[in-house]
Amino acid sequence: MKLFDVYPLNDITIVKAEGAKVWDDKGNEYLDLYGGHAVISIGHTHPHYVQRLETQLHQVGFYSNSIKIPVQQQLAEKLGVVSGKKDYQLFLCNSGAEANENALKLASFHTGRKKIVAFSKSFHGRTSLAVAATDNPAIVAPVNQTDNVVFLPFNDVTALHGYFSEHGKQVAAVIVEGIQGVGGIREASIDFLQAIRSLCNDYGAVYIADSVQCGYGRTGIFYSHDYSGTEADIYSMAKGMGNGFPIGAISIAPQLQPKFGMLGTTFGGNHLACAAALAVLEVMEKDDLMANAAEVGNYLIEQLKGFTGITEVRGRGLMIGIELPAELSEVKKNLLFKHRIFTGEAKPNVIRLLPALNITKAHADRFLEALAAELKSVPVSA
Repeated sequence: MKLFDVYPLNDITIVKAEGAKVWDDKGNEYLDLYGGHAVISIGHTHPHYVQRLETQLHQVGFYSNSIKIPVQQQLAEKLGVVSGKKDYQLFLCNSGAEANENALKLASFHTGRKKIVAFSKSFHGRTSLAVAATDNPAIVAPVNQTDNVVFLPFNDVTALHGYFSEHGKQVAAVIVEGIQGVGGIREASIDFLQAIRSLCNDYGAVYIADSVQCGYGRTGIFYSHDYSGTEADIYSMAKGMGNGFPIGAISIAPQLQPKFGMLGTTFGGNHLACAAALAVLEVMEKDDLMANAAEVGNYLIEQLKGFTGITEVRGRGLMIGIELPAELSEVKKNLLFKHRIFTGEAKPNVIRLLPALNITKAHADRFLEALAAELKSVPVSA
């Protein structure tokens, strides 16, 4: 049997990883500034993380969520502290797609409605709400054509108010990324997020903050949406939550009450996943990684803004998009194969940086030097 060929793969075989670096089977060292779509939040093979998993494996290993699992409650309590949402409730699942599906389902149960508002260039996983953030029609779900989902222009407060004035009493939820990832590292404005919160209050809809990629401390605060000074009713999360171990969750405001059988999951909240997620939060808290994300991220952004040859620098903290002109489309590939630096991309020509939250300024400088060489440029300030 062969693998179903849906992922374009680089001819690189990684055999070792530590911190922000990985090594291939030929002994070459690479700097990882992407971490598998923001998955590696505390660095590869962090000692505390590895120890947590090993200890849990020897104790219980894996079991379903049909019994009491103390580590689930430990995770919920620690997440409440680190995120600042102590009065919220936690439902555990396995991925960002599953987290968003459960958030939408819960919103519909809570309101008795079905209509969902999402936004152009958004991406909420391979779910019934998948949106074409690129020009590839293969990722557009047929459900996008139904009457229950509407896609409004991102950051357009006027369009948002206009839709609610006509259809607000039918809206179950508004779902939005604090910073669009696949959509090109585009940040939701404060006015936009505040309008979503206000309209959801006025019409009894549920505000869902998709924090799968932009959350978990990546922007310097736990949930990037909270920069607007408002709180969502549901926060969805995954990716960096388990530092590579599959886990997802939704954090649910107290006014949304649970009922037996309302939501369900087979593998969500298992011992190993919870141990992994707990280790991540413990390291984030102990090493003050949100502050580091803000500091190193701001340093990178300020340095990048001084480079010639870059169309635009977008993002916050360690979620950074570098838009290049079309003639520089080979830069990302050159960073990997000439300078051995992993980065990501968003179509058509945006380099995405989503490194571990504990990268250093030395790592940032290595990237800046490589990029300067590719752009044949130096910072304007130099």
